[in-house]
Amino acid sequence: MAKLSKQQIRDLARQIIANNKGGIHYGDLVKQIASSSPETPPNTIVGSVLDLPIRFPQEISKPSRGLYVPVAPLPVSSATAVETAVQAPTIKEDDFYEPFAEWLKNDLDEATDAASLGGAAMGKKWGTPDVVGVYKPLASNLIKFPIEILSAEIKIDPGQPVVAFGQAIAYRLFSTKTYIAMPTSMTLEDQSRLEALSMLFGVGLVLFDPIPEKPSFQIRVRAQKFTPDMFYVNEFAERLKELDPEKFEQLFR
Repeated sequence: MAKLSKQQIRDLARQIIANNKGGIHYGDLVKQIASSSPETPPNTIVGSVLDLPIRFPQEISKPSRGLYVPVAPLPVSSATAVETAVQAPTIKEDDFYEPFAEWLKNDLDEATDAASLGGAAMGKKWGTPDVVGVYKPLASNLIKFPIEILSAEIKIDPGQPVVAFGQAIAYRLFSTKTYIAMPTSMTLEDQSRLEALSMLFGVGLVLFDPIPEKPSFQIRVRAQKFTPDMFYVNEFAERLKELDPEKFEQLFR
């Protein structure tokens, strides 16, 4: 293919963006254009696509940094939505509690023990994480340290990032670190915004494939450490001990 002109680059970029209903990151857009036309200088490509949302506001929006999204994507028909719902396998959030607890402990290595709670088992939305982990000193540690509590909120609905974020923030009352786990099927716009919020507020962010047999958890933002309110730490511990003495012993003894 011959070297592309600036207008040809813009036309190709518009086509690529239109074909990515969930949006495409600036870097990926440049790579795709460069791959389709190796003869075109990279600087020409970069200069041609930087202002696409300004040149074509009716076609392209930029809802977050470095993300180009087609405006007004075609709606999914009712028939297609019903067909998709019928074909989709039935999965539940609690299918991912135990796998995440194991990943938090064995792969992320931020907990010495972890257990699933989930739902409203403890009777309070403000204090019932899906997964709870603890990082505590071992008998072999020469220098002991206070127990740290890790809480995680897991969602399989990609449309609930705000709900997940709010719950994770609430868990900071009694947790040293909090995590959100969201499916990779969430839109790039929501992912970008949630990632920015997570970094801003110190919440950990994990993405996963909504496949119980192989969720493939991927860390996007590591949780920062905060000092919880000891009143709520003890309240949480008391409720957990009353609800499930075995899990309390597993985590805190």
